[in-house]
Order: sequence, then structure tokens, then C-alpha cells
Amino acid sequence: MSVSPIIMMVLLQGLKPIMLMVLVQITFVVVNVLYKMAINDGMSMRVATAYRLIFASAFTLPVALIFDTNNNNKPKITPRVLLLEFLCGLFGGTLFLNFYFAALALMPATFVLAILNLCPAVTFIMAITSGLEKLNLGAAAGKAKVIGTITGISGAMVLTFYKGKQIDTWSSSSRINLLHHVHGRDYGNKFLGFSYATASCCSFALWLNIQAKLNQEFPRHHTGTALMCTMAALQSTLFALSLDRDWASQWKLAWNIRLLTVAYSGIVTSGIVVNIIAWCVHMRGPLFCSVFNPLQLVLVAIAASFLLNENLYLGSVIGGVLIVIGLYTVLWGNSRETKHKIQIHTQLSEEITRDPLQVIVMSPQKQQQNSSSNSELPSS
Repeated sequence: MSVSPIIMMVLLQGLKPIMLMVLVQITFVVVNVLYKMAINDGMSMRVATAYRLIFASAFTLPVALIFDTNNNNKPKITPRVLLLEFLCGLFGGTLFLNFYFAALALMPATFVLAILNLCPAVTFIMAITSGLEKLNLGAAAGKAKVIGTITGISGAMVLTFYKGKQIDTWSSSSRINLLHHVHGRDYGNKFLGFSYATASCCSFALWLNIQAKLNQEFPRHHTGTALMCTMAALQSTLFALSLDRDWASQWKLAWNIRLLTVAYSGIVTSGIVVNIIAWCVHMRGPLFCSVFNPLQLVLVAIAASFLLNENLYLGSVIGGVLIVIGLYTVLWGNSRETKHKIQIHTQLSEEITRDPLQVIVMSPQKQQQNSSSNSELPSS
């Protein structure tokens, strides 16, 4: 039985957001490793955030000019759009990155990412409050989304707070320790780091919902990303300049890990990836994008074990399994809701095609005559 090309095209189109979001998480893993190396080199994370967003703005502005100038029916940039872009830059760029990297400097990456996995729950609550999502517990898809979110968060908590037995995945000689100057690093104030990570999580969740509203009013993803990165770059630069004034040691870039970190994170992560996330939010909603964050935690745990000489424990494996189960449960719920919406849309299209709606406009006098004549008819 051959598969119709139309069905194949629909399936591939449905898999496209999933594959893109998996790629997004892989790029985030690379950024986490690079930033750990930059922190080890003594770079200020406020300066790194400012440079990252400056690189992102320099990359996205030409892209927007190339792809969005030829659109004759493009939406206008209104004051409300500028306000939403400012808020996206504030919550999705300036606050999110500064809080995240401040937490990363105080705690291990796996712990910070575990706290960030509260984002699906926070996003779900915000989406329900704003009307972007519905808590449909009467349907199997709604129950799956709730159960999957709780399972993923539970897995993140197990991964963070339960250590268990150490698992030797590979020998010590096969590991690559990129942090050569770090040996059993003593992290700083854990409560302060937890507060930074929680603030970063709430900021990211709020950005996803604001981005969803922005997509409805201004569906020009390239221009929207460029405006967001530019505003975030201005905000982050002013913030960093007010606190890090040592130009010689902090603001000067050379051909080293600092330049690689800010260039890669700015161009790839805050430039290309933000465009991808904005498109996925437009296609599948903010909750769909946020539930992929647990996957990043699993990948970072593996990368930290192999590249940063961090040990892998039983709790990490159990937590990772729960995270993956929760992830695919929510994805199943989303896919079931999408199929249901497609079926309803198809049925309505078929009914309209088969029996087109005819609208007859009558004057009030004519309507009154018809009603009076109908009332004089004998009842059966």
C-alpha cells in the first residue's frame, strides 16, 4: 500500500517543529559548555550577555532586511508592536540570560537546568491565564499534557536532589576535561543561585507567552527577532556598563574562548535559534516549545560527564528517564489535539463545499410579514 505524497508532506510538516526543537536543545548544550569555559576564564556574565545580544542584533538585522523587505502586505510596526518587542527583549533576552548565567556561575549546570524545567508548569499556568491554552481535563489530550508536565518536573527534581550510586559510563582516560583549572570547584551561595534560576525560569515562561501574542499581531518573524535582539542588546549593554566598568579585563575581546562563546551564542543561539523558537511558537504554541527544555537537561548531564569531568549518578539516569517519559506524554497530547483540530476543520470544509451557506438579507417589514403569515398557518 503506497503512501500518498500529500500524507507524507503532512507528516513531515508535523515532524518539522519537533526536529527543530531538538536541534535547538543541542545548540543550548553547546552554549552551556562554552559558557562554563568562559566563566572558568574569568569573564563577567553580564558582559558576555551584552556581547551575545550585540552579535545577535548584528546578525538578525541584515537577515530581516533581506527577507522582509519584499513583502508588500507586511504588517506595520505600531507602538503596541514596539512595546511587545521591548518586553520580549527584556524577558526573553536581558533578564532571562542575566539571571541564567548568574545562576550558572554559582551552581552546576545540571542544577540550573533542573530549576529551569519548572518552565513548562509556569508556562502552562500563564497560558491558561492568558487564554492561549485550555485546561481540558475531560479529554485524554488535556490529561496527558498535565500528567506529562508533572512527570517531567518530577524527573528534573529527582535528577537534582537524588544522587545515588555513581555510574562509570567510560574510563577516566577517555574523558575530555575542558576545565583544566577547575578541580572540585566550590560553588557559591546555593540559595542565591536557586533564586536566580527561578527568576530565569519565570522570565523565559513569560517571554514565550508574550511572543505568542506578538506572533498574532506581528507575524514577521525575522523583523520581530531583529527588533527583540536590538532592544535586548541596548538593555543588556546599559546594565553591564553600569556594573562592569573594567574595560581592560572584561570588555576587551581577543581570539580566545570569550570571543568564541559570545559569537556562537549570539549568532547561532540568540540569532538563528530565536527565529526557530518564534516560528515553533507560532505553529504549535508556547507550551509545545517549553516542554523540550527537559531534553536539554539530559544532554547537558551527558556532555558534563564526558567534557567537563563531572560524574554521572543513578539519580541522573532515573530523572532523565522520567523527563523523557513526560516529554513524549505532552507531545502525544499536543499531537492528539492537533489531529482533532484538523479533523474538525476538514469536516467544516467538506460541509461548506457540499452545502454552501446562503445568506438572505430581508428588510424588517418583510421579516414581519413572513412571521405574521407563518403564524396564520394551521398547526399540525
